Amino acid sequence: MKAIRMMCKLRKKRPTTRCNCNVSPHIGGPGLRTGVSFFLCPGNGTIRHIMNLQIGVCELKKFGFWKRKVSLALVFAMLQVSFLHIFAVTALAADGEPELDVKSAILMEASTGQILYEKNADEVLPPASMSKMMTEYLVMEAIHNGKLKWEDTATASKYAASAIGSGQLIAEGETLTIKDLFYAMSIYSSNDASIVLAEKLGGSEEGFAKLMNDKAKELGMSDKAQFINATGLSRADIKENAPKSIQGETVMSAKDVAILARHLVTEHKEVLEYTKVPSKKLRESDKSPMINYNWMLEGNSSNVNFKKYAYQGLDGLKTGHTDEAGYCFTGTAERNGMRLISVVMGAKTEPERFIQTRKVLDYGFTNFEFKTLAKAGTALDAQKTVPITKGVELEAPAVLKNDVAFAVKKGSADAKLETKVDLLAADKLVAPLKKGDKLGTATLSFGKNSETVDLVAENDMEKAGWFRMMMRAIKNLFADLFNGVKGLF
Repeated sequence: MKAIRMMCKLRKKRPTTRCNCNVSPHIGGPGLRTGVSFFLCPGNGTIRHIMNLQIGVCELKKFGFWKRKVSLALVFAMLQVSFLHIFAVTALAADGEPELDVKSAILMEASTGQILYEKNADEVLPPASMSKMMTEYLVMEAIHNGKLKWEDTATASKYAASAIGSGQLIAEGETLTIKDLFYAMSIYSSNDASIVLAEKLGGSEEGFAKLMNDKAKELGMSDKAQFINATGLSRADIKENAPKSIQGETVMSAKDVAILARHLVTEHKEVLEYTKVPSKKLRESDKSPMINYNWMLEGNSSNVNFKKYAYQGLDGLKTGHTDEAGYCFTGTAERNGMRLISVVMGAKTEPERFIQTRKVLDYGFTNFEFKTLAKAGTALDAQKTVPITKGVELEAPAVLKNDVAFAVKKGSADAKLETKVDLLAADKLVAPLKKGDKLGTATLSFGKNSETVDLVAENDMEKAGWFRMMMRAIKNLFADLFNGVKGLF
């Protein structure tokens, strides 16, 4: 770099002229035939870019003392910068995935469960209050099944009212509606409200934790995922209230969290009506509202304190923090018909969990689009018709009942699907059939992801009359006899 600065000083002393080698002068001095050229930042003299050009050596010959020294210095500098430049471009172009400062992370497309990005996604870690999504799921399921109503009430026990951490809003013996308790849990991550709901559904928090673990298996979470309470607090936090029948701590992997979040938002989408609320009073008489711990809500776009974190389309889902877990966040946002679910675990600060989440979601929405690869009502090349019996026609045209869509890289060529068809048993494929009757299933695979949809009859299939079936039977009989005799010779 000293040689470069010296060259610039020399250039200032001499006017720039075109030498007899017919190469245009360049900033920094016309004088090196190295096969490349450089240009210097006018402000600080640093090399800003490398271009495949040539510059003459004529003027440098006038500075014999500097010729070899400057040439060697510049070649070395340019090779070094070129290497760094190429390395940086290569690292960026490898796949464009974000580099995150968290312990683990994952990005999932909600409708298919397709994983678009992951970092240590199978490592089990304490999820803190993100485990409350299972409490939300079980409450929503109870509402859906009629076991609970939003207008039902629940009363806080001494244990619930004494819960430490987020919340601390409810007094012992206080009675609130299920809806108000759910708001407190979803907006303010209220530990006391979560325990009240758990005791209402499970009889005790320990009984509720057993329900949580049973549901985790049902939803397809890993064998290592475990819940010991409704809140995500550690055994040390809940002390004598820790469960006796469940050992260890609440742990989940980022993938487990994403699986839980996916089931929550696809099976009970109304949960987003609660999680998207920026603030709300628990009671009308309260002086201050509960402020949502989720700073990234789109509803915060006009909030002076949170607008720099607000994210377009984001309407959930759950934050979490303990000393053991660090700062965690499960986010979900929808744009252009594609809903993404992101999970980050073990961020170092509260703002950082949202900064890291933005990187993950930006990667998803920038690089992927949700695309229909097979439309409902279309036939598959692998199974355009299905054999049936007792029909006027013995082949039923078969089509897909539903669309099949996946998240695909933007600008990529038309994706090819692998197809596997499973037909119903022959005794089920008997005329008459109505349009839309199920004939089997088709599993369409795209990369590591697959979707299974019903294969249905495209048209009504009439039953053949007795005479047609008799003639068909006679024909088949003679065909069998002929083939039998033919086999003797």
